[in-house]
Amino acid sequence: MITSHTSTRLCRPTAVALTFALVAAFALSGTNASVPSAGEPSQQDQVAALKQSIQENQVRLKRYEWIETTAVSLKGDEKSRTQNQCYYGADGKQQKVPIASNAPQEAPKRGLRGRIIEHKKEELTEYMHQAVALVHAYVPPDNELIQAAKNAGKVAARPLPGNAMAIEITDYRMQGDLVTFTFDRSLSRILNVRIQSYIESPQDAITLDVRFSALPDGTNHPEVITLDAPAKNIRVTVENTGYRPGR
Repeated sequence: MITSHTSTRLCRPTAVALTFALVAAFALSGTNASVPSAGEPSQQDQVAALKQSIQENQVRLKRYEWIETTAVSLKGDEKSRTQNQCYYGADGKQQKVPIASNAPQEAPKRGLRGRIIEHKKEELTEYMHQAVALVHAYVPPDNELIQAAKNAGKVAARPLPGNAMAIEITDYRMQGDLVTFTFDRSLSRILNVRIQSYIESPQDAITLDVRFSALPDGTNHPEVITLDAPAKNIRVTVENTGYRPGR
């Protein structure tokens, strides 16, 4: 009887321990679902690789000069086209020297209707300038903003086919924006950046698509940038071409 009683007392804690072990195993299995598998880089490693790629390419780009062509279209009709010779100065800042500008000129209309039309044109022109400025606010990418977003827990990463990764950053430059980097891990370079942002208010949504390309020495650069502002039927396209060793 003593043996039987002792056996019963031992079974209860054993059962409790087993229960806790099962609960713990279940909890851990749920936690491990978000943990990278063996050989898979962590989010911290992915962000670090992205930042290193940006930093190295910025150093390389400072050795070049190139032609920047900006075209602004309204409802599919091109309204202006400008070209700048771009290079980095001794202070490390990008310099732009105008080469050409082509903006169609229309004869001003008279009277009240003419003044209304001119006012609307001025508003639209200002909006176009803001759209172009927004392009340069997001491109090239800013490592300090990427790090700030990471510190704030606003970075997410997910694998894509091949060796690519999508690194998504919310509230990158403005509250409510979203920047998605497509990053090739094997080449250690950005392939594409897609940006969802706005100009005047969140209701005034715009999208930015940036396609990157590599120069013969491996330097990565934004080749074509396209901004679409559907609310205003405006598209801004920036092409960077003619790269050559700088001055």
